[in-house]
Amino acid sequence: MKIENLNFDTPLTGIEAFTTLRGEVDASNPYSQVNLCNYTGDTPEHVDCCRRQLCQHLGIEPQRLIMPRQTHTADVAVVGENYLALTDAEREALLNEKDAIVTTLSGVAIGVNTADCVPIVLADEVNGVIAATHAGWKGTAHRIAAATVAAMVEQGADVRCLHAAIGASICQDCFEVGDEVVHHFEECGFNVEQITRRNATTGKAHISLQQANALVLQQSGIAPSHIAISGNCTRCHPERYFSARRLGIASGRTFTAILRR
Repeated sequence: MKIENLNFDTPLTGIEAFTTLRGEVDASNPYSQVNLCNYTGDTPEHVDCCRRQLCQHLGIEPQRLIMPRQTHTADVAVVGENYLALTDAEREALLNEKDAIVTTLSGVAIGVNTADCVPIVLADEVNGVIAATHAGWKGTAHRIAAATVAAMVEQGADVRCLHAAIGASICQDCFEVGDEVVHHFEECGFNVEQITRRNATTGKAHISLQQANALVLQQSGIAPSHIAISGNCTRCHPERYFSARRLGIASGRTFTAILRR
């Protein structure tokens, strides 16, 4: 199991954030080597093996590894004290069609699966609230990062204490979009000049999803100095991260998570 730390702007006491790496890549297998996502076509046996290996690495029980069934919404699941007492079906229902998780629990790893979309982890170490968010272009446009911050505040977080780290995702150079996507961001209230540029040769628009989410986090009250951006591109580095634009949607996903000890 190969992982890399996802760093905040400053070390946070008792908070760990990380991203899984693909490991040994088999060009004939779009799910090699580490994939924890169970709804993109991989075998259940491989997914379960990867999840068990990660839990062993983290020193937690499998039920304490929590991830949503993402569908590009702006909806947030709150995982509370009763979560571990729920049945498997109840847990699945709670996490279905959610693209972010917020919790005050310690000893659980909450995370999201991405393959070019933007993973964001957030933490208020003072008040003990953490979150993980999956922001595709639709979720970004509809400000899932703001919805996550709002849910954290409802659970006792202080926005002044929040720190965010934006993980590896598709870079602006690689994220070419049609004008309808640009117009959608504009309709959602974005200043598209802040997040879009045109390719001088092709005339095509390129959006920075990392910058768009950073702006949403700032507008939600998080200090710019508390927002760390990895800058790594998934499409540029398929040897490290999964990329749907390189491999297709029938491929593995990179798992980004946060854990409060």
